Amino acid sequence: MSRVGNNPILVPEDVTIDVTENVISVKGKLGELKQDFSGVLIKIDNGIITIDRVSESKENKSKHGLYRALINNMIIGVSKGWTKELELVGVGYRAKAQGQKLDLAVGFSHNIVMNLAQEIKIETISEKGTNPRIKLTSFDKQLVGQVAAKIRSFRKPEPYKGKGIKYVGEYIRRKAGKSA
Repeated sequence: MSRVGNNPILVPEDVTIDVTENVISVKGKLGELKQDFSGVLIKIDNGIITIDRVSESKENKSKHGLYRALINNMIIGVSKGWTKELELVGVGYRAKAQGQKLDLAVGFSHNIVMNLAQEIKIETISEKGTNPRIKLTSFDKQLVGQVAAKIRSFRKPEPYKGKGIKYVGEYIRRKAGKSA
């Protein structure tokens, strides 16, 4: 029995939801998202969405909570949006946003230039005395997470000094260096 799948989803007034045969479309002030689904029934009444399984097979039980979480993330995304922040830790590490291009200087012989999707808004924050930060905002949670993971993969934090690109609030497990 899926505990997540049994929870109803409350729909805000500014969000419209359209369910066709096996596609759910969620539209809000920030954008529009679509998701294919199978193995579940989606019912909408009075601004409350409930999701039921078609059968009690193992596959449908696993999809029950999955689609509930995906639909909830879509509704939050088109109404409030999703944000991820990354922090560049290291001497000389810099980030600069120019439109939909991100220019990273993270210790290589050349800068890394990354083109971003139109759905993502990027902001770089560099204040004196603090590490540079990159703020990604979008209505699509999956896209924000994927782009943040791609940026982090350019220079993952290393365990000895903690240098690299990390999420804000991420704990880096540290190792002891050489002992004399």
